[in-house]
Amino acid sequence: MYQPDKILTSTLDLPVLQSASDLPYNFQQVVNKHHLNLSPLSIDTLQVNITKMCNQACLHCHVDASPKRTESMDLRTVNACLEILQNHPEIINLDITGGAPELNPHFDYLVIEAKKLGKHVMIRHNLTVTLEGHPTTSESKEYLPAFFAEHHVEVISSLPYYQEFFTDKQRGKGVFHKSIESALRLNSVGFGMPNSGLLFNLVYNPVGSFLPAPQANLEQDFKLELRTKYGIEFNHLFTMTNMPIHRFKDNLQRRGAFQDYMDKLLHAFNPTAAGGIMCRSLISVGYDGSLYDCDFNQMLDMNIHAGEKMTVFNFDAQKLLQRNILFASHCFGCTAGAGSSCGGTIS
Repeated sequence: MYQPDKILTSTLDLPVLQSASDLPYNFQQVVNKHHLNLSPLSIDTLQVNITKMCNQACLHCHVDASPKRTESMDLRTVNACLEILQNHPEIINLDITGGAPELNPHFDYLVIEAKKLGKHVMIRHNLTVTLEGHPTTSESKEYLPAFFAEHHVEVISSLPYYQEFFTDKQRGKGVFHKSIESALRLNSVGFGMPNSGLLFNLVYNPVGSFLPAPQANLEQDFKLELRTKYGIEFNHLFTMTNMPIHRFKDNLQRRGAFQDYMDKLLHAFNPTAAGGIMCRSLISVGYDGSLYDCDFNQMLDMNIHAGEKMTVFNFDAQKLLQRNILFASHCFGCTAGAGSSCGGTIS
């Protein structure tokens, strides 16, 4: 047990869907057609989903996170993650996500201990949790900007757009202005400011069933609009494709747009982007300690099996590097156009 004191686009000839529930999209078939080897390369990032509870319930959320979710990583599992980080110096990044990860009671402890181990810690922070606090206990989270700065973490925050209408449409009424206020609080302690060394990056998801515009162009637009209108500074904008699973998939199906969206992803398949998919250098950890190839596979219960079900309690880096990554139709979301990963575009 861990002791804290010790320490490019192509069109493919595949069948067209006959109904929204029928999925003939075979990702592995497409990979084989392009003669791609997508076996694991390394494990440099441990991405840990420590809770499915969130103060928001966004339309595009692949986690189905909301204030009503109760799943949360316990201390034993948190310590097992820290033990993995301690025993594997090749894992240089800890990517903490949720839900709103700050709502897990062991969040602060995980951040502090991971930094003691010399890891680069990234927080998937939704901005509004700072102002809204815990949705069931009303515990204040206004200390977060100072806490983030003290421990020199990288803050990565979703902001659907630099305009109120589109942001609130995706994330709920009032979210935009709360996000602006929270971003300004991060700026006030140095995040995103020149020469501060405190990284503040934004994430853009399209508000609808289309691929994101070029990342560099959007970043310029976001920086200009947010600086001019609100005085907000940030380092980089990451664009991510909406994954056709869970809440976003349900929304597509209700609108009769699921088939068209899947076709769009399929025909935008980029072999170059496929080679850089994040599951080749990342392991995803569920709140119960189960291991997955990525956060999307996690939400579909596609567990890693390497002779046995893999968890943080039987973590074996060699077996994980020799595993076959599990693919399904949602993987077209990561390989469409310029590609999509937790760090933005791939190619």
